[in-house]
Formats: sequence, structure tokens, C-alpha cells
Amino acid sequence: MKSKTVYICSACAYNSPKWEGKCPNCGEWNSFSEQLIHKKQKVSSGVNKQIQAVTIDDIDTRETPRVDSQDPELNRVLGGGMVPGSVILLAGEPGIGKSTLSLQLAANKSQRILYVSGEESAQQLKMRADRLQVDNPQCYIIDDTDMTAVLDAAKKILPDLLIVDSIQTMRLDMLESAPGTVSQIRECASLLQRYAKEHNRTVIIIGHINKEGAIAGPKVLEHIVDVVLHFEGLKHNNYRMIRGIKNRFGASNEIGVYEMRNQGLVTVENPSALLINVENQGLSGNTIGVLTEGMRPLMIECQALVTRAVYGTPQRSATGYDAKRLNMLLAVLEKRCGLPFGTCDVFLNIVGGIKVNDPGLDLAILAALISSLNDIPVSKDVCLFGEVGLSGEIRPVQKADARVEEAERLGFEEILLSHKNVPSDSFAVKLRALKTVEDLISEIFS
Repeated sequence: MKSKTVYICSACAYNSPKWEGKCPNCGEWNSFSEQLIHKKQKVSSGVNKQIQAVTIDDIDTRETPRVDSQDPELNRVLGGGMVPGSVILLAGEPGIGKSTLSLQLAANKSQRILYVSGEESAQQLKMRADRLQVDNPQCYIIDDTDMTAVLDAAKKILPDLLIVDSIQTMRLDMLESAPGTVSQIRECASLLQRYAKEHNRTVIIIGHINKEGAIAGPKVLEHIVDVVLHFEGLKHNNYRMIRGIKNRFGASNEIGVYEMRNQGLVTVENPSALLINVENQGLSGNTIGVLTEGMRPLMIECQALVTRAVYGTPQRSATGYDAKRLNMLLAVLEKRCGLPFGTCDVFLNIVGGIKVNDPGLDLAILAALISSLNDIPVSKDVCLFGEVGLSGEIRPVQKADARVEEAERLGFEEILLSHKNVPSDSFAVKLRALKTVEDLISEIFS
């Protein structure tokens, strides 16, 4: 064996023979860690591998068959089901429900499942399975972290679905570094990808996230896998959301909504009805906005609290929303409408514990801010959507027809939207077109 010391960037897995303060590949600072690697000498077999090229016309373009996961929300996010031979990365905060969801997938009696647990013993996993009422005689359990032994067992069992919980606990003896390091995660993920492609089996990898919210380990991990799913939500909140960040077999940014109960994760078929509380809409600072996640429109409640700043510097706090965009919206209101937000503390909350980044929610947030500032409630029968520009104009957003249909289905009577988003089809709900932020104030708060 040959041994050598290398320095590996934790952000991009760039290798360097010496330590460097700044990674020349990705530009991260203080990201290099020292690792001792043992490599076996390669012996040439003397036989060159022959590769056969095919023309593009000879490639079969028929749709790859999908396997039903028995979970309608997960099927939606994956684009219709799991694709054999794919590698799925499921990442999220500790305690958010990653292992619970994976163990519920193991209850699919139509599939042979191999569950590899590197964090819990087989007895602990059995206790969790009994609580979740998981009963599948074709579910096999391995509580080991040796990746070579796991793959050997998988090749003997040949499961339809291989679940690895988690990739940060797996190790290869040929690498001297500890489990969870860049080299261990990269090599273990590569072996799992090779196994999935060679045996045409689906592999689900559970991954941790760091304190910044990114997936722990090298960035190459997200490039290796076919699908990246983020499990989001607050641990003290019952609602969870799976968001598709990357999907080679379908549309990305699709979401699935769950509710955490004593018996496990339960799918939510109508999340809009749960994310809004119409009974509390008699209070100022509460509005209903319409956003889209993938192809699904959602109604969501926005809460704002504006008070006079007691201390010198006004506070700005946003939960579930980008704080920088909130500051931009406040600047627009102060510049274009003359509203005194510069001397007020502003607190914004997106109800449900989920994070949103749809600019179509701008108009609802503006209405909530103005409502709280003037202490004037917005009618519970009104919802809003539209993007706000720096000049105070109300800009159009995508999928306006789907948003209007969702609002009409839930019984809203009026919708405020951009004048460029008025649908050509007729709807029973009343549509009020707006051009600028001043129109919003005159329509609701005059």
C-alpha cells in the first residue's frame, strides 16, 4: 500500500498537496482539512476495455417505468414515482422526520427493502417500526457502517429499494479518514451510484445538513445523485414539506406536504386549507397570499407586526421569508408611498413554518405591512398575488390562472393582482387589477 497526505476542500472536494487558506477552485476560506489516504497499487490486467458507441437514433426514448412508492406526496415530488436505477438524496435537519419517512417507505409490501441504519441499532429500528405500524416481511435490516459489507449484502439480497441512513456514518476501510469527511462521503456515494446503475435498483441516501442549511459534505455529492430532496419545517410545528431541488426525471421545485402525528407522517391532500386560518382574519396585519411551488398553487397566511421603535435602531425580523427582500419592500413603501417604516420595528411571519421564495407573495406582504401600520384589517374574503418592483409597480407572475382557480376553489370572493395577470377566462371570483403600490392603498385602505 501507498500512503499520502492530502488537503481536501470541504465545499467542493478539491485536492491539494498543501494547505491553503483559500480554495483556488471554489473560493471558500479555511475549508481545507488534512486527510491521510491509503491506496492500493493497481495492477494492470493487460486487457483494454472495449467501449461500443451508438448513434443517437438508436437510443430508446420510451419513458422509463416508475415504481409507485405508496406515498402520493413523494410520487408528486419525484414526478410520478421512483425510477429504477436512480439515486435519491433526502436531506434535512435532525429530528425533522427523514428516518420516519424512509421507514414508512419500507412498509411497501410490493417491494423488497434493505434498510441500512448507521445511526440506530436493529432493536431501536424495530421499536420505531412497531410505533409506525410498519409490517413488511420483505424488509431487511442492517445496522452496520461498513460500506463494502453493505454492498456485498445488497448484491445477495437484491432489494428493489436500498435505504442508507445516513451517508455521513458510512465508511470505507481503504480510506484512513473518519466517517463523514469529504473523501468518505464522496467514495461511499460513488459506490452506491455504481450499485444502483449496474443492478437497476433504487437507492435512497439520507444526508445531514450543516448549520448554514446546506447539505453536509462535498458539493459533488449533489452532482452524483439523480434527485435531491430537502425536508423542511420547524420541529415544534406539525407540518413538514419535501421540496425537490434537483430531479433528472421530472420537474424540480415540486413540493409535498405532510403532517407529523403520533403514527408518523401523514400526507396532506389540501395544504392550502391548513396553511390559512380564515377565522383570525379580523385582525390587522394578516393577509392571504397565493404562491406556487412547482406546479402546485398554495394559499398561505402572512402575518406582519409593525410597532414604533423603542430603541435607537429599528428591528427587522422575518421568519420563513428573505430578510433582504423584506427590507426592499419596506424601502419601496417608504419611498413611493411616504409611509414611516424607517422609525418602526417590523416583524414578518409566514404561517406554517415553511420557507417561501416566490416573488408573487410580495403583494400580500405589502398589504400585511400596511394593515399593521395603520391598524386596519384586510377582509378575510380577499387574497393577493403579484411581484413588486423597485419603482412601486405591480409586476405579473407565472401561473396566474392556477392561482386564481385555487383561490376560487377555497371560496375567496376577491383577488387583487397585477393588471397584466388578469386571465382571459371568466371566473366567479372578482378580480381587481392593480398597476402600482398606490393602487393597493386606494383599493383596500382608502
